[in-house]
Parts: sequence; C-alpha cells; structure tokens
Amino acid sequence: MRQSSTLENSSWPRWLSFTSGTGMMVASFMTMQHFFAANYPTSIWEGSFCDISAFFNCDSSAFSGISQIGGVPIGFFGLMVGGLVSLGALYPSASFERTNKSISLLNIMGVVVLVAYSVIGFGTLCLLCTGYYLFSAFSFFLFWKYGVDRQDPGVFSKYLNPSLKLLVTFGVITLMGAYGVAQFHEAKKVAQAGGVIPKIVEQFLELPTVPSPSIISPFWAIKSTEVFEDAPIQIIEYSDFRCPDCLYQYEQFRRLETEFNGQINVVFQFFPLEGSCNDVVDKDLHPGACDLSYIAAFDPEKFLVIHDEIFENFQDGRDPEWRADLARKYGVEAALTNRATRDLVRSIIQTGTEYEKTSDRYAHGIRSTPTMIINNRLVIGTFPDDQMRAIFQALIDEHESGGKSSFLEDWVERGR
Repeated sequence: MRQSSTLENSSWPRWLSFTSGTGMMVASFMTMQHFFAANYPTSIWEGSFCDISAFFNCDSSAFSGISQIGGVPIGFFGLMVGGLVSLGALYPSASFERTNKSISLLNIMGVVVLVAYSVIGFGTLCLLCTGYYLFSAFSFFLFWKYGVDRQDPGVFSKYLNPSLKLLVTFGVITLMGAYGVAQFHEAKKVAQAGGVIPKIVEQFLELPTVPSPSIISPFWAIKSTEVFEDAPIQIIEYSDFRCPDCLYQYEQFRRLETEFNGQINVVFQFFPLEGSCNDVVDKDLHPGACDLSYIAAFDPEKFLVIHDEIFENFQDGRDPEWRADLARKYGVEAALTNRATRDLVRSIIQTGTEYEKTSDRYAHGIRSTPTMIINNRLVIGTFPDDQMRAIFQALIDEHESGGKSSFLEDWVERGR
C-alpha cells in the first residue's frame, strides 16, 4: 500500500487533512450565514458586520456579483469541498484520495482567482473567505507533500487521476444540495417580500425620532429641493470616503435616486474613521479618510463632483499620491492645510457626540459608518435595496397622507 496522507491510519498528516477540511467547512458555513444575514436581515437592528478594516471587509463580497452562482452562495461549494476532504480522512481509500487530490487542485486554482478578483476588483478581502482560503491552501499542501501518487512524474497521473465513479457521485450530490440551497434562497426572497420587509418598515416607522444635528453639513450628495425638509425622503448620512459599506450605500443611492427622482435629499455628514481628525470614536480604520474629507469640503461648488470621483475610484483613495493628484486636478491643493476647512470638517464630526449611545461599547450614538438619520429616525448600517426601497416608499406615503403611512396596508396590493 502506498504511503499517503490518509491511508496511514495513525499518521499525523491524515488528521491534519481532517482538520483542514473541517476548517474549510466552518469558514464556508460562516460565509453562507453572512451572505444571508447581509442580503436578507430579518429586523432593522440585525447587523451583518464582520469588518476589521477597509481592506478586510465581508459586506463587499456579500453584495457582489460573485457571491452566488445561480442563486447558490459560493460558500456552499466550499462547504462541499471541505466535507469531502474531511470524509476522505475519516474513511480513507486510494481512489477517494486521488479524487480529493484532483478536486483540491481545482479548488486552489479557484481560490487564487477569487483572491485576485477580490483584491484587484474590489480592493477588499472577505475576512471569513480568507479563513477558507488559508485552510484550502493548507489542504492542498498536504496532498502535494504527503498525498498518494506524489512520486509519479506525470502531472496528470499525480494530480488529475480521480475515480470517475466517485467524481460523478460527488457531482450529483453537490447538484442536489445546490438545488436545495437555491430553493432556500428563493424562499428567503419570498419571505422578505411577504413578511420581513413589512416588518422592517414597521420597525423603522416606530423608531423614536431624534433631532437633526446642531450643525448640518452644507454638502449635499443628492439635492431634489432647495429646502432640505421639502423632500419626502430626508437623509443625513454620516459617511466615510474610505468605508466599503459607504461605497455600497453610494451605489445604492445612485440606483434609488433614479427610481425616486425629485423626492430625495441626502446631506453628506463627514465622519471619517481615522484618528487624526476624529476623536468621537476610538477607531483608526481608514487611513486617508481625513484628507479626502478636506479635499471634498474645501470648495462647496466642487463637492459633488469630487465626492462622486472619490467613490468611483474607491481603491485609489488609499494612495497618498492619488489624493494629491485629485486635489491638484480640482485646484484645491490648499485643502490639506487650510485651517477653516479642517475646523469645518471637525465641527461636523463632533456632532456625533450629540446622540445617546445605543451600545455600551461606545460613548455616542454615532459610532460607525454609514449611519443615517432618515426623516429624524436614526439607523446604523445599510439595508439591501428592497428594504431601502420599501422604507422610501413608506416615507412618501407618510408625506402624502400628512403623517400616516399606508404602506403596510397597501403592501399586498403593490404586488411586492
């Protein structure tokens, strides 16, 4: 019997292989959990945050086009691969290992593609996905170093020599499981429309009202009326130019602005999570966010075009040279040293201290980005498009009816 990572009953490589497979399963399961929590939160207070910096950010992946294939979160496929690796260690055979070795090669190639796509395409890396990537790399290393047929000179005989019978069996099981997950995904969508969204809108409408900040930024991201309060939808958005969730919200507002044309006002309230200009919260997550705020705030006439360019070139914003080029492009080089600009941004940041804390971990209600005050109701974080769209419609109903929303009663009739 040939030496391998799984065929030696008491060998340490075998149990390391089992550990790597289990790690892949756990990371994949957590990735799937986060996908559904981010896209289909069941209450207005449910968060989906797993971000530790602008780079390690899970929401960017959860909302991206590569987060699912045909309605199946990609974490499911990682769950299946990890399960096969673990089973191969528990019930070893040469054919099982050769099949797992082939799958492991394809898996690590996919991992490389996903990492490159995430870093180059989004400028971020999912924290939970990273766990899967590391366990996958470790698993592939074990197959390469200790696996069956490792002495064979041919690439195909060494890495691509699976059992056709096992491969077909695993493929059928994976397809059946994927179909079940896709059905579950569809059920989550239906549940959102049929019950969850109305509940979230009801929770939003029942939130206690809060006053507007003492200083409202003169910079508007969306302007539909000359007077802020004249629009049915009034949003004061505490935001950060280096925050990935704020990028998502920027893109979301652009989509919904078209649907609710002329009915939305959005004020951009600077709140960079960088210690050099923000001492309201003990977070120093986004280097360069303060400089970008100064550049955007220096000339009110140029704010909107600079605001859009920063978000449209989100990855570049972390580069000091790009920020300097941006300032030169719009003739606002003095922004980085101008005392009045710095004082204005700081005074807007300080309004975050005016709201009562909603968590014992933080001293004030404004503690992270994005945070929105929507028609004097404070909301921390983001919503999926369907939920935000429903809240906007409820506010329009409330505005048109003089303060009483008919959204909940009309939900079924709207065909949502």
